[in-house]
Amino acid sequence: MRITRRLEFDAGHRIPDHASQCRHLHGHRYTIEISLEGRIVDAPGCTTNGMVMDFGEIKRIAWEKVVSQWDHAFLVWREDTRVVEFLASLPDHKTVIFDRVPTAENLAAAAFRILDAAYHDACGNSLRLERVRLFETPNCWADATRDEG
Repeated sequence: MRITRRLEFDAGHRIPDHASQCRHLHGHRYTIEISLEGRIVDAPGCTTNGMVMDFGEIKRIAWEKVVSQWDHAFLVWREDTRVVEFLASLPDHKTVIFDRVPTAENLAAAAFRILDAAYHDACGNSLRLERVRLFETPNCWADATRDEG
């Protein structure tokens, strides 16, 4: 069984080598979907009995590990040094520095790596993260999936 939880957050970024508008500082209303796969728990007394995982718990973990870190932050590539320096000059600015350009593809892959370690079996359901889908806009998204290895 596969289940999915969707969350939204706002963040800024730029793609410095982009040939068009995305090379400029700008922001998005991102949506992230976390898809987990596992067996439906059949264990009376277990808090997830009848579920793969509680949707509230999926949200709590995703919020703690990714969304709260990236929400209302500027997501910047470490090699974009002028922007890194500029953001560092702003007192108390929320900045997240990445080893790769913060494209939808790289952000989805980063979120997958972070969340893969965060979701665990409960009551023998063989739970595992299968996909992180990150929408940069309502019409554009990237999928990071387990089978990409």
